[in-house]
Amino acid sequence: MARVLWVGIAIGLVFCNWVDGLVGYEDHFNETELSLLEAREASLSYTGGNLLLVGLTLIQNAAAKGAVCLDGTLPGYHLHRGYGSGSNCWLINLEGGGWCNNVRTCVYRKKTRRGSSDFMEKEIPFTGILSNKAEENPDFFNWNRVKLRYCDGASFAGDGQDEPAELQFRGQRIWAAAMEDLMSKGMRFANQALLSGCSAGGLATIIHCDEFRGLFPRTTKVKCLSDAGLFLDSIDVSGGRTLRNLYSGVVGLQGAQKNLPQICTNQLDPISCFFPQNLIASVRTPLFILNAAYDSWQIQSSLAPPSADPHGYWHECRLNHAKCTGPQIQFLQGFRNHMLHAIINFSKSSRNGLFINSCFSHCQTERQDTWFADNSPVIRNKTIALAVGDWYFDRAGVKVIDCPYPCDNTCHHLIFR
Repeated sequence: MARVLWVGIAIGLVFCNWVDGLVGYEDHFNETELSLLEAREASLSYTGGNLLLVGLTLIQNAAAKGAVCLDGTLPGYHLHRGYGSGSNCWLINLEGGGWCNNVRTCVYRKKTRRGSSDFMEKEIPFTGILSNKAEENPDFFNWNRVKLRYCDGASFAGDGQDEPAELQFRGQRIWAAAMEDLMSKGMRFANQALLSGCSAGGLATIIHCDEFRGLFPRTTKVKCLSDAGLFLDSIDVSGGRTLRNLYSGVVGLQGAQKNLPQICTNQLDPISCFFPQNLIASVRTPLFILNAAYDSWQIQSSLAPPSADPHGYWHECRLNHAKCTGPQIQFLQGFRNHMLHAIINFSKSSRNGLFINSCFSHCQTERQDTWFADNSPVIRNKTIALAVGDWYFDRAGVKVIDCPYPCDNTCHHLIFR
């Protein structure tokens, strides 16, 4: 095994220098860096190759449509053009980065790159599913690849405002303006298209999947890929519902209910319809669900957040799965069972795809080491990149579920300090 150094691109985090022969990888973060898992900052890349840096394009006509970030600035995206056989193929990747659920958190957010294009990086690296190298991204390397930046805080679903706080909740309008702009730049001629996203962007992919399909003629091959977007309406370690409480604030504050799939809101309350477990079975467009069975973000922020663990019984386990007690692992196995139950009806459709690996991780398509590398995670000897490619191009049906932890030694577990 080659000696590899993984580097945290955006903020210069240097991860561990792995030695020859190490089985199973662990990436180390500070606990305060957990939010980095949701966006491109968690992308890792070989130091040996040249990074592809792609510039930011602001959507100049967006303001006229009211399609603005939380602070009123223009939204934007990064586009790297395809060529050859991929010149009329488009991959749209929706950036993740959590949510804001009250005025205080949204006011804070509008002074960051997740709420204002004034703070966005002018260039970002394209790695993993966005890479332009065939050896790193075998099926999509020569496609037109787009990263749509996330600056609304409601998974591109809100539409409202808070005038006293000078907050604009315009995620749905940003989505629409970005799609219109990209269609004008050639996406309307696509013969193949894939909508993808990680974490909050993975949820947005599920919400907008059928809308995306509707942009194209029936002759265009259109599918969707949600990475780490299967957020579950789970009971936390205190018996409460931390994530449901968070989503209640997001949906109510940002006016997202009117933009959620009507097939769900006709039957359930709007908060329930922000949970993908209540959406995925009714998505008409082919959809691939990629998720870690022990999703690091959900363990940290939904199942065992400090607010649900005032005495700190879960502190060590939350940071490092190897320090979990037997009963704690049993609780996490229950979370995995909940996830498997949530996908039963979804998995019955032959058009859908599934890859649930038993790793403590979050977002695996945008990181080169987990997407496609010599030592990437596998199920049945198939990497995530090849599984997604086989499903998208109809080379094979892909519905794979890993055996329970700790059986998989190919995982790249996330460990927090």
